[in-house]
Amino acid sequence: MAEAEAAQLKEEGNQHFQRHDYKAATKSYSQALKLTKDKALLATLYRNRAACGLKMESYAQAASDASRAIDINSADIKALYRRCQALEHLGKLDQAFKDVQRCATLEPRNQNFQETLRRLNTSIQEQLRVQFSTDSRVQTMFEILLNENSEADKREKAANNLIVLGREEAGAERIFQSNGVGLLLQLMDTKKPELVLAAVRTLSGMCSGHRARATAILHTVRIDRICGLMATENEEMSLAVCNLLQAIIDSLSGEDKREHRGREEALVLDTKRDLKQITSHLLDMLVSKKVSGQGRDQALNLLNKNVPRKDLSIHDNSRTIYVVDNGLRKILKVVGQVPDLPSCLPLTDNTRMLASILINKLYDDLRCDPERDHFRKICEEYITSKFDPQDMDKNVNAIQTVSGILQGPFDLGNQLLGMKGVMEMMVALCGSEREADQLVAVEALIHASTKLSRATFIITNGVSLLKQIYKTTKNEKIKIRTLVGLCKLGSAGGSDYGLRQFAEGSTEKLAKQCRKWLCNTAIDTRTRRWAVEGLAYLTLDADVKDDFVQDIPALQAMFELAKTSDKTILYSVANTLVNCTNSYDVKEVVPELVQLAKFSKQHVPEEHPKDKKDFVDMRVKRLLKAGVISALACMVKADSAILTDQTKELLARVFLALCDNPKDRGTIVAQGGGKALIPLALEGTDVGKVKAAHGLAKIAAVSNPDIAFPGERVYEVVRPLVSLLDTQRDGLQNYEALLGLTNLSGRSDKLRQKIFKEKALPDIENYMFENHDQLRQAATECMCNMVLNKEVQERFLADGNDRLKLVVLLCGEEDDKLQNAAAGALAMLTAAHEKLCLKMTQVTTQWLEILQRLCLHDQVSVQHRGLVIAYNLLSADAELARKLVESELLEILTVVGKQEPDEKRAAVVQTARECLIKCMDYGFIKPVS
Repeated sequence: MAEAEAAQLKEEGNQHFQRHDYKAATKSYSQALKLTKDKALLATLYRNRAACGLKMESYAQAASDASRAIDINSADIKALYRRCQALEHLGKLDQAFKDVQRCATLEPRNQNFQETLRRLNTSIQEQLRVQFSTDSRVQTMFEILLNENSEADKREKAANNLIVLGREEAGAERIFQSNGVGLLLQLMDTKKPELVLAAVRTLSGMCSGHRARATAILHTVRIDRICGLMATENEEMSLAVCNLLQAIIDSLSGEDKREHRGREEALVLDTKRDLKQITSHLLDMLVSKKVSGQGRDQALNLLNKNVPRKDLSIHDNSRTIYVVDNGLRKILKVVGQVPDLPSCLPLTDNTRMLASILINKLYDDLRCDPERDHFRKICEEYITSKFDPQDMDKNVNAIQTVSGILQGPFDLGNQLLGMKGVMEMMVALCGSEREADQLVAVEALIHASTKLSRATFIITNGVSLLKQIYKTTKNEKIKIRTLVGLCKLGSAGGSDYGLRQFAEGSTEKLAKQCRKWLCNTAIDTRTRRWAVEGLAYLTLDADVKDDFVQDIPALQAMFELAKTSDKTILYSVANTLVNCTNSYDVKEVVPELVQLAKFSKQHVPEEHPKDKKDFVDMRVKRLLKAGVISALACMVKADSAILTDQTKELLARVFLALCDNPKDRGTIVAQGGGKALIPLALEGTDVGKVKAAHGLAKIAAVSNPDIAFPGERVYEVVRPLVSLLDTQRDGLQNYEALLGLTNLSGRSDKLRQKIFKEKALPDIENYMFENHDQLRQAATECMCNMVLNKEVQERFLADGNDRLKLVVLLCGEEDDKLQNAAAGALAMLTAAHEKLCLKMTQVTTQWLEILQRLCLHDQVSVQHRGLVIAYNLLSADAELARKLVESELLEILTVVGKQEPDEKRAAVVQTARECLIKCMDYGFIKPVS
């Protein structure tokens, strides 16, 4: 009974196979295999299941099943050939060659076997040639690099070739198999910077996207050695090692999603231990005096990028919890460093800000109140442990730590300000005779006055203190900082003209002093940064921002500072530019509510006269003239955690404001603004991405895409533009996105294909139904370009949709521009497919009347497109042509064709005559002698 059932299941499997249902066939064969012990039937079932595996591209399974069939019958020629096919797909060419060689021996006249034999032989020879070529190249490169007598240019060329080879999958594997890691370690042992750099960059390429290789390299080179290299003073070296560690982390955590076909990656069971070890070493680097400021920055950058969750919907935040438990005190130590004290760790201008950002990210990544309470307690214990009446340096470190936390999670910083002794210590330090103490105290006061409620408290208690320091100190560094404190407190009312903290004209005086310091190149960069910080607050006042944009030297000084290695200035510059361009969000004032507020004697926000559009436009012109775009482009490129999502949003707002006037967009493109906007549209806050995408749309709508977005960058523009085709966006964003897509889709079919793949077509079609005339016209113009794409044409050809009907009906609308776009789309569709010519006559009864109106249109371009449609219909089918000739269309064609063609109407008259010639070819009309 079992044998009979197995035979029946085999037949069922065969039937499923013939119907191309390979999954069902596999299931039937598998069930039959469990029921039979007959060797001949077993061999057949395994062989058939191997055929299913080949069809479903399960090549490992197909090879295994074919092998089982061969084990039963070594001369099973079908099983041999199927195993050959599976092995070839798996990249095991030598084994595949042996199988097909046996097939050819058993059936010498089989042309298929002979052809496969030739093809595999050629592939194996090529593989061997490449392999031997690569092996010898690798060997030669290492010989040149390790030979001290090699010429400098030869060594440089060999190093570059090695790096390039390490980035290619085949090259990386050959280096790895040829004891390349050992040889790279020898290069690192030479201690020669150029050779060590080459070794590190080659290792980076080898680790990218290959978990097994990354694990082996990590264990061979060792994490302590990698971190030791990153700790160096050499900026280029430190960055290269940081990139190597990032490549290892990406591969181990699965962040590198690249596919590597034709390779079976070795199994790596658990990477968590290695990732934890890397994190632990990075945390140790933060507090080591042996680590350079540059190395500390890179360690912080890696922790910022890899510890907090990128997506808060992922439940697991164990990496953050591990860092909080094992490293938060170390991060707080970095935040609390005071550069002027002898005990300070080596720092750069960016180090403390990077540590503040890391604290902020860790705090935001916590999931519940108990986790946040634990975080706060660690901070409180750390700060309290620093308070010491006998050691002023420790007290300064404590206040500096609070100051750093205030730049990170502000709510946490506010809680710490309320701790007993903190505000008192800040006030005491302000009165200290040591300048280092005053510097720290003033900075802490500045950061503490971020919110209006807190600012009011400090205005009451601290303004007189700041003014006193400002008057008495002779140290420019302290003077600037106290001034910024006063600036910040003076601007606590924001852009509200009616809510000023200081007397009329005071903010302008403060701003003038800030501009003076900003232009003074004799003052160090870190101190001049505070002048920009002051302007970031003061430029909320319209008088201040108007004066500032007229001061070209001050503007250019700020732009130059934005391009320096000190990235802590990015946020302040971005904020200042947002204020100058008025690109912050302004709540719409409802007149009725204003009247109600006045009646109830509530405060009503007032707009400054210089915040009106004319003044803003003038400020934008001046910023562009001063070179704001090159500064923005430089800021966007900053590869640092300091370029936060909030800063990116500010930059996106500025770009959008600068792009508002179409006349300015050419200047923006010429200075690289188009390229700089792309990363802002792809990463950052949701608001920032939308603003940047809108800026891209404005540029893409009027610029030549090849110039605005050179090379492959143009394809990156498509997704942000498509994201604006959303009913949640406003009409202007929809409209300009459609204009941008129209421009892009007119460039090449590759761009049309990209737009299609981003699923933009349904949205474009939806806007063709819109009641808004401009949106409907823009969508139809975009579709006019998109119909040149084959896949778009196939959607029109498909049954059961009204796409063609919509285009035909739009040709009958009153709007000339809409008619022109719709007629263009219809002309191209009917030219591409005869089936669409016939379909056009079936979608609506009005088709002939619409066509006649197009052919009689006043506008030459619309009339020409109508006549092209008529020609396409005449060419498509003789019966359809007869129907057209019997209508009034023949008379229209005759009238147009008899006209004397002038320069403008030459194409129209020529097309009409071609239509008449087509009618003569059918024999429907005869020429008049």
